[in-house]
Amino acid sequence: MQPDIAQRAAALNDRYRHHAAVTVMEKALKDPEVGNVALVSSFGAESVVLLHMVSLISPGTPVLFVDTLMLFQETLDYQREVSRTLGLTDVRTITAEQAMLDLEDPDGTLHQFNTDACCALRKTVPLEQALSGFDAWITGRKRYQAATRATLDFFEVETPTRMKINPLAHWGREDLEEYMVQNRLPRHPLVAKGYPSIGCAPCTSPVKPGEDPRAGRWRGSQKTECGIHFIGGKIVRTNGNKENAA
Repeated sequence: MQPDIAQRAAALNDRYRHHAAVTVMEKALKDPEVGNVALVSSFGAESVVLLHMVSLISPGTPVLFVDTLMLFQETLDYQREVSRTLGLTDVRTITAEQAMLDLEDPDGTLHQFNTDACCALRKTVPLEQALSGFDAWITGRKRYQAATRATLDFFEVETPTRMKINPLAHWGREDLEEYMVQNRLPRHPLVAKGYPSIGCAPCTSPVKPGEDPRAGRWRGSQKTECGIHFIGGKIVRTNGNKENAA
């Protein structure tokens, strides 16, 4: 790892350690030490918070939306609604190459017997390709989501050439709810139908009262991440609460 990116991340954390989320977002989008930044958004249950912040600060910021071609129709409709309502001008829909889909998942059943391979094919690899021209990307990760995120910083090193920015690292569920209410932001329609965490349609089910909000993701399996977020270069798997993706 090049030492300068680790040093830059440490310096940025020191500089903005006591700043609010909106300020961290604003500084991240304008600080030359951060570089070229994109926001990666699933347009899921909580995504509108970061999308709204970006719309206020720099609506031309590239927003990368990975369409796995297995998303709920409600998510696709919500993506268009939110982008239009907030005035986001550079939303980029990312999909896997058709040739790779034809080769590795010709009948669309890969998720039934190898969810990791399906996520890699339809989400992780296309996103990595889309991020290749950026120095950093903004995520919605938060400390409260899991023990593995308990010490999450605003800025973290992802690769020797790229950082992740986590403006909401210190936020809790109540902060998200308050922000959405105060700003009258549109909600994902599936939240009201019992989906507090929303991924691909075949691998997401409603959550019952009292269940962990992530219980409906890959229900009945040990899988906790789609692969976008890694620790030590490996997909995170835990025996406790499932982690939120971006």
